[in-house]
Amino acid sequence: MCTNPKKRPMSSRKPNPLSTRLASVLVVSLVTMGIGAFTPVFAARPALAPDTKSKGGDHQYVLTRPALVVGIFVEGLDADYVNLLRNNFGKDGFNRFITDGVTIEDVSYGTNVDATAATAILMTGASPSVNGIPASRVWDSETKSDYPILLDPANIGNFTDETFSPAALKVSTLSDEVRIADGGIGLVHSVAPDAQVAIVLAGHAGNSGFWLNEFNGKWSTSTYYRDVPAAIAKRNYGITLTSRIDTMTWTPSMPLEQYPDLPEYKKLFPFRYTFPARDANRYRAFKASAPGNREVAEIGVDYISSLKLGARGVTDMLNLGFNVSPYPYSREADTRVETMDAYLRLDSDIANIVRAVEKHPGMANSVIFIAGTPAPAGGKRDEEKWNIPAGQFSPKRAISLLNIYLIALHGNGEYVTGYYDGYFFLNRKQLKELNLDERQIRRESAEFLARMSGVTAAYTIDDIFERRAGEDAIALQRNTSIKHAGDILVTVNPGWVISDSSVEGEDSHLPVIRNVANTSPVYILAPNVAPTKIEGPIDARVIAPTVSRILRIRSPNAASLSPLRLHSR
Repeated sequence: MCTNPKKRPMSSRKPNPLSTRLASVLVVSLVTMGIGAFTPVFAARPALAPDTKSKGGDHQYVLTRPALVVGIFVEGLDADYVNLLRNNFGKDGFNRFITDGVTIEDVSYGTNVDATAATAILMTGASPSVNGIPASRVWDSETKSDYPILLDPANIGNFTDETFSPAALKVSTLSDEVRIADGGIGLVHSVAPDAQVAIVLAGHAGNSGFWLNEFNGKWSTSTYYRDVPAAIAKRNYGITLTSRIDTMTWTPSMPLEQYPDLPEYKKLFPFRYTFPARDANRYRAFKASAPGNREVAEIGVDYISSLKLGARGVTDMLNLGFNVSPYPYSREADTRVETMDAYLRLDSDIANIVRAVEKHPGMANSVIFIAGTPAPAGGKRDEEKWNIPAGQFSPKRAISLLNIYLIALHGNGEYVTGYYDGYFFLNRKQLKELNLDERQIRRESAEFLARMSGVTAAYTIDDIFERRAGEDAIALQRNTSIKHAGDILVTVNPGWVISDSSVEGEDSHLPVIRNVANTSPVYILAPNVAPTKIEGPIDARVIAPTVSRILRIRSPNAASLSPLRLHSR
């Protein structure tokens, strides 16, 4: 019995007619629209797709997630070259992204990263200290040799003897999150000239990741991935690269006088590159050339049409790798013409990809972004007539002298086991047996190496993780993976080469040390994002969460930075 006269038992309350009608409408809506209508909306507005069933000529816009996202990753992409060549580009390549999309000209990767590490930063939104990918190759102190960072003998190769997997990638990627968002129904594929870049682009959950084998010319993959798209099978069994490469020639795509900002002497002799069967490096050279980019772009277009990407009510992703770095197989140090021509041809390749997306699923249902990664460090030595200061730093000699120095201080033994990519590696087993303080030995070693000819600075791993390693200490700490780092990091004078040759100048073909900023542009073209230009520098780690927001999916699990606030159309 109800003892409070102001309250009635629930069974005695009179129903509210308005509430009843609202509840009925809600139930009907749930049944007719389905759960998908209640997908959480992130801060960026979703794509607006016209409702074709609307009458009277007026389009009613409904909220939809993008059906296709295409990532175009370009090693060596430089905003200065893009701006220089804009008048020579077509309307559907770079110019379309600059006019209709978001332009971020100065995306910073910090210090000492190559294309593999930079791609991992873009795809994970995390630095190498977190994502586990500091470089394409790392050092093994046990075998005293370097190896690819993604090497995984547990997975054999298809069309290759190489054994790779994404196991070393310690966090989720943008590709992974695209697949997870639709419960694995969406497709994720990648194609790139380089094996490790292709795997980073495919991620842990990708359907396929293919790269060009530089020994047999086949498009190769790892048994880690399950799918072999028809576009790849066609090129491995039908129109093979081996049957076509002998006929390919790379020459300027327009008269030399039309290339902008070119000195007169560079207009006299046009370049010409071929890939003959007698050249053992022909596939390696092809991968670094403009014709190599065209091969990737054609496969990408074939993927979009043959796999019907973006046509199944979920979000599919295609990631493609390209290269416009200075051509390493030129006989001259100055490769400006080749580089500009690579940009012109890449612009045409990008336009073909855009047109393929326009056919289906359409730009109103797609997101395409172009992301540059740093070019390989160094370059060719200038001719001696210019009198540019130069020298040769020998790690082998440095190891020998450092070992002698430490023997004089602490007794006989092998104190240094090797050198790789700027790092000297100490024999920690030896130090433990002699009961020596590792930190003290690292400090003594750094002080000794810093006094050697050609050395600009020497930092211990303790300096790096305590952020005491020069002007770029914070960025250096972020980009250092403790698992793969050595004990002492040495920087060598610009203009010098690092060589183990005992004869000065014998290894003149080796890259010359150059200090350049690790920055590249990013362009994003999305139907719901207004054209804008963002001034830099912008941390490269924000790209993954920014694209995730546009796609209305969660960011990769190690992406700790907030996405860029882009304006809606």
